Amino acid sequence: MLTLILFFLLLNTPLLVSFTHPRCFWRMRQNEEKGEHLRTDCVFTFGVVKGPVEKEYFSRILNTQTSNENHQFALALAFSVDEVNRNPDLLPNKSLVFEFPFHSCKSHSQLTSLIHESVQIHNFFPNYVCKDEIMCTFFLIGPNWKTSVILRTCLDLYMSQQFLLLTYGPFHPVLSDHEQFPYLYQMAPKETSISLALVSFIIHFHWNWIGLAISDNDQGIQFLSYLRREMEKYSVCFAFVNLITVNMYLYMKRAEVYYNQILSSSANVVIIYGDTDSTLALSFRMWESLGIQRIWITTSQWDVTTSNRDFIFDKFYGTLAFGPHHGEISGFKNFVQALNPFKYSDKYLVKLEWMYFDCEVSAPNCKTLKSCLSNESLEWLVVQTFDMAFSDDTHDIYNAVYAIAHALHEYLLQEEDNQQKYRGNEPNSHCLKIQSFMKKTYFTNPLGERINMNQREKMQEEYDIFYIWNFPQGLGLKVKIGKFSPYFPGGKHLWLSEDMIEWTTGSKQMPPSMCNSDCGPGFRKFWKEGMATCCFDCINCQENEISNETNVDQCIRCPEDQYANPEKNHCIHKALIFLTYQDPLGMALSLMALCFSALTVVVLGIFVKHHATPIVKANNRTLTYILLISLICCFLCPLLFIGHPNSATCILQQITFGVVFTVAVSTVLAKTITVVLAFKVTAPQRMMKYFLISGTPNYIIPICTLIQVIVCGVWLGVSPPSVDIDSQSEHGHIIIVCNKGSDTAFYCILGYLACLALGSFSLAFLSRNLPGTFNEAKFLTFSMLVFCSVWVTFLPVYHSTKGKVMVAVEMFSTLASSAGMLGCIFVPKCYIILIRPEKNSLQKIREKSSSHTHIS
Repeated sequence: MLTLILFFLLLNTPLLVSFTHPRCFWRMRQNEEKGEHLRTDCVFTFGVVKGPVEKEYFSRILNTQTSNENHQFALALAFSVDEVNRNPDLLPNKSLVFEFPFHSCKSHSQLTSLIHESVQIHNFFPNYVCKDEIMCTFFLIGPNWKTSVILRTCLDLYMSQQFLLLTYGPFHPVLSDHEQFPYLYQMAPKETSISLALVSFIIHFHWNWIGLAISDNDQGIQFLSYLRREMEKYSVCFAFVNLITVNMYLYMKRAEVYYNQILSSSANVVIIYGDTDSTLALSFRMWESLGIQRIWITTSQWDVTTSNRDFIFDKFYGTLAFGPHHGEISGFKNFVQALNPFKYSDKYLVKLEWMYFDCEVSAPNCKTLKSCLSNESLEWLVVQTFDMAFSDDTHDIYNAVYAIAHALHEYLLQEEDNQQKYRGNEPNSHCLKIQSFMKKTYFTNPLGERINMNQREKMQEEYDIFYIWNFPQGLGLKVKIGKFSPYFPGGKHLWLSEDMIEWTTGSKQMPPSMCNSDCGPGFRKFWKEGMATCCFDCINCQENEISNETNVDQCIRCPEDQYANPEKNHCIHKALIFLTYQDPLGMALSLMALCFSALTVVVLGIFVKHHATPIVKANNRTLTYILLISLICCFLCPLLFIGHPNSATCILQQITFGVVFTVAVSTVLAKTITVVLAFKVTAPQRMMKYFLISGTPNYIIPICTLIQVIVCGVWLGVSPPSVDIDSQSEHGHIIIVCNKGSDTAFYCILGYLACLALGSFSLAFLSRNLPGTFNEAKFLTFSMLVFCSVWVTFLPVYHSTKGKVMVAVEMFSTLASSAGMLGCIFVPKCYIILIRPEKNSLQKIREKSSSHTHIS
């Protein structure tokens, strides 16, 4: 296990070192306005000779290239061949040599013309081979893919299968057709990962609104397909897609349309992909020259198209380039200057191609550039210690030389084993054998990079990410700010140096490139019909819903025990509340209940104290005592509604209310019947006298109460009251209330009480005018009228309230109806007992009766 861990650490250490030490690359160009900065095409041929090759050979070859200073391809080729020849493990006792068929590196148009002229006069492609050591000719050409197609066509006509063609420069899908180009190898990696690399970079900065400019050809359409597929996975959209026509005549007609499309778009990020010598490159240079400020994202081959206008430090608008990851080649500068130290001076080399030197984030040398003037920058740059860095194209040349050397090495080893010698009569068979070796060539170059010439099995490419600055007079700076690799652990393919981004741009925050502003917490995305998936409106979350992230599709509903805060970005636990004695409403109702119950006790005491007086004896003292005691219970009944509800209190609330009020109302009914019987007994009806003497009214109370008890028993058996949680009535609170269980049973109890009250009211109303000194029929009538009025009003008010107020309404109705009976029935009697005692004497009653008789 320890061995595996150490192996993993050793395996990953070089990887971490390779991208945690960024480099600064410098370039100095000349005569850009004359177009000399455009790429040239070079054609090289290879052969094998016996013995070593001296360095004077490379000097002689390079000295022929005096017509053009921009011949870094030849320098890279010479360095690569010299390194192979000095390698004792490759081609022992033999050396690689190369030649320039056209004696110079030319532009694409010039080289094409030379090829056609050579074909017409038959002075370059012979149909025989005269050199004993060269069994198969290797051609290395680039970087323009069109030149490769032309040369391959000519070679097919005049050399049949006696050649192998290797190309450097950007990978092109046309050249990857193995049936059409069976003897052609592209040294540049197949861009299988570029789409994923671009999208990974885009989503890292939370961009989702991207512009795209590509050539309207097969290469551009294929790239668009790959990029669209990756963007759809991460919900990134195209703000526009500029398909730049490759026809110059059509382009001139549409150039303004392309310009207006990119100028009017809100996208701050634009991807450029295509050939650097096409109408797309012309558009790119025009857009920059016209002052369109965008973040341009492209590949490293577009380094040559960057403009020479002043760079603006206070605003991040520049070019980001993705280039294949390469190892660092050492000794290149020393080799070149050893060939001709006077010609290849530091000043010349710094103008030749990209240069690099160690550039730590804290290094003062890099940062001083921001305060340097353009003239001083060149002087400062020349005196620096630097080494020459290979570009992508020269790196391909380096790998091509090693690929040729490995293929020839394997071929010569097999030839020695088979004891065969090439006699010049079977060139095709030898070239086919070398071709078979070339297809199987798989090696690791001195930089530690694995090279596989079987393009169908090539691994996914890794990319370095550069930020390019442009300064006056052709001075450029390219800073490595990160790396993309499909092989990074943890599924994170992208690494970016935040310090380098801050140093190059002045801020770690990139400008946004969104279709619209983000939907912050408390909002959700809402798509309208016809809008792109990246374009949306932001709407508030609905009631009791939240969103605590940015750009969410749906809001989350808070649980029942929580509620959304006003900003709707998180849920808050609801407070549990119920009617308590500390609550003002509960305190008021409890005080009312206690005061009325105490008052009833006082009334009962008065009646007990004056039990022998006529007014107490007149209407059945026993019923009076029962009514007063039941009213005391009615007044105390609301206290059961205050406090934390539980199963016992919920049951007692309703059962006590129903039974106690039944006793009270049935007592009133019994008193009413007693009054009626008392006046009817004066008539010669023995039946009425029997009912009154036998105490029949006293049986009304137990009978009526028994019926109510039976109804309550059924209620408890079917659906008893229970504790319930009301989380909707009051925002931010959970109200604990008693659920009545069966509403039907509750309304049956109320209905039964209503029937008793209506019966009492009817009898009392009919007997209100009967003669008698202490006829309380009128008082009973008013008491039942108040009782019925209270409970009729109770029903609509009860159903229109929620939570604690509903409980308070029921309590208040209980107190009001009880107080109505107490006030209507007993207040007049207490007035006579306490204030007018003379009316409560037997003598006064007899005098009053005599006066009524005399008058009559």
